[in-house]
Amino acid sequence: MVQAMATNNQQSQLAVETTKHEKSKTDAADSLEEVSNLVANVSLSDPTPITYIQYTDETQMPLIMRLIQKDLSEPYSIYTYRYFIHNWPNLCFLAMAGEDNCVGAIVCKLDLHKKVARRGYIAMLAVDSNYRKRRIGSTLVKKAIEAMVEDDADEVVLETEITNKPALKLYENLGFVRDKRLFRYYLNGVDASRLKLWLR
Repeated sequence: MVQAMATNNQQSQLAVETTKHEKSKTDAADSLEEVSNLVANVSLSDPTPITYIQYTDETQMPLIMRLIQKDLSEPYSIYTYRYFIHNWPNLCFLAMAGEDNCVGAIVCKLDLHKKVARRGYIAMLAVDSNYRKRRIGSTLVKKAIEAMVEDDADEVVLETEITNKPALKLYENLGFVRDKRLFRYYLNGVDASRLKLWLR
């Protein structure tokens, strides 16, 4: 009789523990589903839409200069900007987050190289550090290359610091190859890597 009661107690206790375990699993599943729903509703991207525009007039010059001076290691005078932008305005593009907030810019030129090839040259590319990882840089480069193709470019070249891994990766992902190493090319003493993209 005592043994039977003990067995019944053990079975009851086992049933209670099993029920608790099942409830715990159900609660955990509910919690996991709730967390998944919360994560699904969270947007990790900046809601500010980016629009891409071609350079149109001198009022955009300060926007480009402010961005490039903050981002690039080489100092440029106003005359350098004007040389590129006034001669090749169709090869200058801006990425805008709002009406007056320039968050990306590319400045290029296109001319005859050694009287043979029409060579495009990417002189400056800068993206605001708060807007990186949104493909702004690669979009600007693509727009510039498309404009160069329309002008019958044969190739595109540029230089970037050999230590600038993100820039090297961006250009190589777009099909550029490392063509030459230029020793102590920049004023800060850093070597440059010349990259080239053949279009024909």
